[in-house]
Amino acid sequence: MHSIKVKDYLNHRPVTFSQDMRIEAAVEKLLQSGQSGGPVIDENKKVIGFLSEQDCLKKMLEATYQNESHSVVSDVMNAEPFCVSADDSIVQMADRMTVNTPKLYPVCDSDGILVGVITRAHVLLALDKHLHDNYESGHRYV
Repeated sequence: MHSIKVKDYLNHRPVTFSQDMRIEAAVEKLLQSGQSGGPVIDENKKVIGFLSEQDCLKKMLEATYQNESHSVVSDVMNAEPFCVSADDSIVQMADRMTVNTPKLYPVCDSDGILVGVITRAHVLLALDKHLHDNYESGHRYV
């Protein structure tokens, strides 16, 4: 199971954001994609932050009360990106996801350049496939 890697299940074409994008445009991208968040990247695809639905919700609510919005992604993003490696095992990701709250992690190379994203759904799919493959091949878990 440790031989199953993040790179085997990640999304290579995730929704991303630039730091100067207006929050309203970012929300629209999130809604269209169905992602719960996404990496904020610079012009070289280096991950510089992360934007979540929760970040956007707070800022949109504030804009509703003030009846205006002038916010951009850099105003609300988490500026401490938490990239994982494509070579991390799915088991490591599952362990990480049981104790940490992000539902989606940017996957980066050693230079911090975005490779894709991995979500809880991707990890569940990998675990489920592995369990079904083992069950069908005669291996049973007790």
